Amino acid sequence: MPKDAYDRSLWFLLAVALAALVLVLSGHETGSGKNRAGLDKALERQMAYQARVDLIRKLYGPAESLLQAGDFQGALFKLDELARQYPQEAHGSILKGEVLSRMGALEEALASYVEGVRLNGDYVDGKSPLSRRTEIQKVADEGLRVIGSRSRANPGNRSLAVALNNVNYLRSRLAGGCE
Repeated sequence: MPKDAYDRSLWFLLAVALAALVLVLSGHETGSGKNRAGLDKALERQMAYQARVDLIRKLYGPAESLLQAGDFQGALFKLDELARQYPQEAHGSILKGEVLSRMGALEEALASYVEGVRLNGDYVDGKSPLSRRTEIQKVADEGLRVIGSRSRANPGNRSLAVALNNVNYLRSRLAGGCE
């Protein structure tokens, strides 16, 4: 087919173009493999998070049942037991805050909520399955009202200052602030 140098150069350029096309297509598949690996990692993270949420619900289910039944002392006892087994788990602190809030121990409830939110910010994220945003908002608002007025009346009281700092921390996190 190639009759002269011009035809040979055209065939050569066609072969180079085809080789480059093959390289680009094979390189694109490798890039697709990277994207697939990224998707696999994202899926793994999502599955691990969902498994963690399910485990938390299973572990803390008895304490939540006691809380819903109104057995606050039993719930606190169960939460203390779980806190010894899982000291870095935020869910116990959040539930303890809810129990203490229902018992009327506002300052202790605020401290417990702060501890839980510092361990895991998902509890103030409205989109999280772990969200306790409504309860935390309610306690923070009540704390601002009650502790704020008591703090203004007693400006030198250190425990009220700490409680007011806890209220402000929770309000900041609820507003979207970070650590």
